[in-house]
Amino acid sequence: MELRSVEELMDLLHACRGTRGTACLGGAPVDLHEHALQTAALLRRGRPADKELQVAGLVHVVGQLLRPGGVAVHADHAAGAVRPLLGERVALLVRLHGDARVRHAVLDEPDLEDALILRQADEAARTAGLDAGVLEDWRTVLELVSARHARLGAVD
Repeated sequence: MELRSVEELMDLLHACRGTRGTACLGGAPVDLHEHALQTAALLRRGRPADKELQVAGLVHVVGQLLRPGGVAVHADHAAGAVRPLLGERVALLVRLHGDARVRHAVLDEPDLEDALILRQADEAARTAGLDAGVLEDWRTVLELVSARHARLGAVD
């Protein structure tokens, strides 16, 4: 599945509500919707200027709906689904965060540090009752990242 509009992505993220999934390797099951919001909120606090990293944190869970399985499997499916809409960097971050080798990856990977930051947020975003806002708060950011990707794609 490839997501082609922010509306499709929002629908998929809404569908995560009430779905239990694994937050990270060895993590306890969490509500995917809440986990996505918490991950994005942690990244917004830590890296307020990096909208693509924040969005990667928000969307990294969609692979668990699309194709249940191991972390690497659902990370690959999530990356493939969001790439056409949100671009290569968001897809790369989503794919890398789920790779158990990310901690030991070759250091010349330009987005390795950001993938590690996403992985840390993924692991930390399991706090029951934490107010991480609502999904609708992210619509504008998703639209901005999508529009930027569309503009850059048109230039290539």
